[in-house]
Amino acid sequence: MQATVKHWDPETRGGSVLLDDGSELSFPGDAVQVRALRSGQRVQLRKDGDRVVAVTLSTLPFA
Repeated sequence: MQATVKHWDPETRGGSVLLDDGSELSFPGDAVQVRALRSGQRVQLRKDGDRVVAVTLSTLPFA
């Protein structure tokens, strides 16, 4: 699933994204698979149930 970064905290590495339907979804820092994110950046998410387990750039494959 794809989304747009709304907020990212470089200290905790967690943040939130806006899904294409406009809803907001939080993600934990341990899910981020890149060095840094910025507001407005498109990302891909992988979920396990309701929990986001991986966040990466839309142009990169999941590790």
